[in-house]
Amino acid sequence: MDAAIGLAVVLMLGVGAQWVAWRARIPSILILLLCGFLVGPISTLLMPSGEPLLRPDALFGDILTPLVGLSVGLILYEGGLTLRLREIQNTRRVLLGLCTIGAAVTWVLSAFLAWLLIDGMSVGIASLFGAILIVTGPTVIGPLLGHIRPTGPSAAVLKWEGIVIDPIGATAAVLVFEVIAAVSTPGGDPARDVTMAILKTIVIGGGLGFAAAMLLKLMVGRYWVPEFLQNPVSLMLAVAVFAVCDEAQKESGLLATTVMGIVLANQRSADIRHIVEFKENLRVLLISSLFIVLGARLELDALRMIGPGSLVFVALLILVIRPASVFASTARTPLTVRDKLFLCAMAPRGIVAAAVASIFGLALEELGVAGAELLLPSIFLVIIVTVAFYGLVSPWLAAKLGLADRNPQGVIILGAHPWGRAIAGLLSTRGVKVLVVDSNRENTQAARMDHLAVYRGNALGEHAIDEIDFTGMGRLIALTPNEEVNALACQRFGRAFGRREVYQLASGATRQTGGEISREFRGRTLFGEGATFGTLASRFAEGHVLKATTLSEEFGYENYRMLYGPRSLVVAVLTASGALKINTTDEPLEPEPGDTLIGLVNPDDLLLG
Repeated sequence: MDAAIGLAVVLMLGVGAQWVAWRARIPSILILLLCGFLVGPISTLLMPSGEPLLRPDALFGDILTPLVGLSVGLILYEGGLTLRLREIQNTRRVLLGLCTIGAAVTWVLSAFLAWLLIDGMSVGIASLFGAILIVTGPTVIGPLLGHIRPTGPSAAVLKWEGIVIDPIGATAAVLVFEVIAAVSTPGGDPARDVTMAILKTIVIGGGLGFAAAMLLKLMVGRYWVPEFLQNPVSLMLAVAVFAVCDEAQKESGLLATTVMGIVLANQRSADIRHIVEFKENLRVLLISSLFIVLGARLELDALRMIGPGSLVFVALLILVIRPASVFASTARTPLTVRDKLFLCAMAPRGIVAAAVASIFGLALEELGVAGAELLLPSIFLVIIVTVAFYGLVSPWLAAKLGLADRNPQGVIILGAHPWGRAIAGLLSTRGVKVLVVDSNRENTQAARMDHLAVYRGNALGEHAIDEIDFTGMGRLIALTPNEEVNALACQRFGRAFGRREVYQLASGATRQTGGEISREFRGRTLFGEGATFGTLASRFAEGHVLKATTLSEEFGYENYRMLYGPRSLVVAVLTASGALKINTTDEPLEPEPGDTLIGLVNPDDLLLG
């Protein structure tokens, strides 16, 4: 396959799989792996030549392994940029336990059971295998958490564990590799090699990562770099730090990029929000491409090495080792049993495990270490099964435990003025979960008197996203008189809900005044082009009221329009299945029999009609 076509196939499959997963509301990793297998090992059975449609090794050549490693480093850098220390103020002991006691339990039990169950796996290879299985990884955890959107402390703990545990697992794998290599090489000194590996990883990886973060902070904070170059400079520094550290000590680049991201995320003198947004987009492309490439790289011969013992091992990894790790590391912590059970059901392995296994497996095969050829297929089996199992089970379990709603219908309403409270109250009486957000004391007190859930504070404040309870929430409706605040809130909450589920009022500005905010910065326009804050406030002042009407075969939408007149305004529709649909200018609603229509009507129009 031509190189340009091969790259196009990787990108098309990766991005296409992400879109299909979004539409189908299933974890994207499952679709990505399936696409990788289809153009890789599965296609060899279908092609007359017996050759796969996509051969990553031929496509990328010698740069495949460093390219995968660098991509993983950038993914960890992006992950580090999302880690705020305040997220784990009450769960630091839990995270520390998972990254120390939990990692040790996973390592020891995995190594022992692999040696016991997998045919041909020596003690050394089993120890390396167990060390690699310490990692989980943001490439899998992140998309799953984005899909499930769990609440409570477990969400932050899993996000932190998925990023911090990767350099720890990679470092443990380096130590085992150094021992195996020293034993296999005449004159090797395992104790010296392991000590040097630890020192190099901590000093070079941690030190250069911290230094790079401080340098970027200084450059951005002092305005030494123009804004249009800040993202490229950030990317350049991350790549440079990873390459230098990895050259000095294998896998220390993962620690460097993770430290760099965490340090930048927790400083306050430089604004890095635009850098975070850029890295989020880059991460999606990297994850999409990496899973396609690594899935296609697997060969059928490697799959034939997998025996029943390997399948038993993976089952024990999920059902025994992970729970043992979680409960051992969270003993005597304030974590509830529900949160612990959810932690037990979220330990998929991903790109980091595959990348580390590829690097060390090839090196050990070159050294002639017996059983090294088992490392990569065993890791891929773990990745496939854990991604499939946790991807399917975790959303269901989170819903059963009450930690997440698989199809949240709740609404956050920004603006607790009288008619904002009226909309919130009517939705609430119809069974929709509502949270009203406002910084005005009188408005929030009135909302509480109306028995509405309230968050008093600035929706754009630094801690708002962390303090607001997102349980059961699926969308934002911004109803403040300030169009800029509405737009900024939609941008901010769009990261949690997706741009499709953030809404704001129509602009009150005109094109002639030049005051209208660009469409790309706004949420979806509510109700209709003329439904501005001033228009709606005037209608409520004139006596218009919100009314819920259930349609039927005998009294349909056309009858409703005839009864209430052309000035009636559709606000939302509650379908017969309980789904809430908001009326927007880009997708006007057409209610059907059985739906409950929530509309703004004028009683006088009804009387006159």
